[in-house]
Amino acid sequence: MRASGPRFLIGLLLLSAALLPIPALASEGSGLPLPRFVSLRSDEVNLRTGPGVRYPIDWIYARKDLPVEVVAEFESWRKIRDWQGSEGWVHQSMLSSRRMMVVIGSPRPLRASDSDSADPVAMLEPGVLGRLLQCPRSRDFCRAEIGRSQGWLRRDEIWGVYKGEWIE
Repeated sequence: MRASGPRFLIGLLLLSAALLPIPALASEGSGLPLPRFVSLRSDEVNLRTGPGVRYPIDWIYARKDLPVEVVAEFESWRKIRDWQGSEGWVHQSMLSSRRMMVVIGSPRPLRASDSDSADPVAMLEPGVLGRLLQCPRSRDFCRAEIGRSQGWLRRDEIWGVYKGEWIE
């Protein structure tokens, strides 16, 4: 019996296809858009060099609610970037969808309304965390809650929201 003909070729093709790796299945993520902002769920979050517990811990975050940007996904692991540019992998269970922001640059006024001329409610130092409450469409300002104070900050004064993104 000869090993040729259409049956043999179909069998060989099926066998070859079965042996090929399927990267789409191996790297399935959440299906949510990338990149996106989230925040840390705990006061202790391990930043690893790769997506899994076998990878060494590069850094330990000790700041619950710190905003981070998810830039990649692999199974239940998320590659994140913080406001200072550090990147690494964390387990999805350590992340929250709660929208937070961090003040960047120089000290910034938290304003009473969404206007540059609005009275300051407080002065905020770089690195101060707050909860994003609202970023209206077509506005340069976002409303935030910092401690017991609420007010408005310019989008370019904070890290944790994309240009043109709106939060209602």
